[in-house]
Amino acid sequence: MSKLRKEKGSKPVLAICYDFDKTLSPDDMQAQGYIQSVGFDVEKFWEESNRMAKENDMDSNLAYMLKMVAEAEGNFILNKRALAEYGSKVELFPGVSDWFKRTGDFGKKHGVIVEHYIISSGLKEMIEGTEIAKQGAFEQIYASSFYYNERGVAVWPAQVINYTNKTQYLFRIEKGVLGVNDLGVNEYFPPERMRVPFRNMVYIGDSDTDIPCMKLVNSYGGHSIGVYNPFTNNKEKVYKMTLDNRIRYFAPADYSEGSKLDKLIKTIILKTAAFEVLEELHTENLHEAKENKPK
Repeated sequence: MSKLRKEKGSKPVLAICYDFDKTLSPDDMQAQGYIQSVGFDVEKFWEESNRMAKENDMDSNLAYMLKMVAEAEGNFILNKRALAEYGSKVELFPGVSDWFKRTGDFGKKHGVIVEHYIISSGLKEMIEGTEIAKQGAFEQIYASSFYYNERGVAVWPAQVINYTNKTQYLFRIEKGVLGVNDLGVNEYFPPERMRVPFRNMVYIGDSDTDIPCMKLVNSYGGHSIGVYNPFTNNKEKVYKMTLDNRIRYFAPADYSEGSKLDKLIKTIILKTAAFEVLEELHTENLHEAKENKPK
């Protein structure tokens, strides 16, 4: 079996899925070194990229990737190493560096396997360059990425993830069919074979681009959390997402031990542990009843 396929085991799995920019990091990853290195003002770069998308009926993520390739020309070689180097300099919110181990250890203590997934419109190569990714924090990183020519230079998008197609990765996680090209995600799985039922998913994001995933997770009994910058304390977006029934909870993007978000995730882990015991009892009772059904 491919390492990108996972079967349901004896212990429940809680999948925590994250957007990246402004969820784990205070700003867009491209704005933390790359844009400046090609001589652009950050605001002007996004303004031109968005105008290109609008004028050409173009996906905004395809537009920014094309602009990255175009602006790198004559400045430096845009390859995996360069993007990983930019990624290594991306700032993270407080507590992120040891968050993944801490939540994993807490889950293990209570009989729950905690896995972490990135689902981002940002660049996979940059996320892979962060210290947390190099330490193996993520089960999978689903993000936009480049195709590289025979000289290793980025020339074309390989994967593009936008706000609507983000949801397919939740279904991959649900079924344990993790490969981006694995058509097994379309196969029928009975409920008892779902590796990570939606009730055992957490989606953490910061803005409108996360709404489809938040809505999907909410609809099936999972946990959607909106985060806001703890330094600016601007809660406008999370208030709106709460009132629009997109998220169930919100908290500052402070991942430190004892923070509001830390306590919330630990509560969800404890709920998962208790609920799955009850769900197992229900399944056992249902099977026994079916086997002894009067003829």
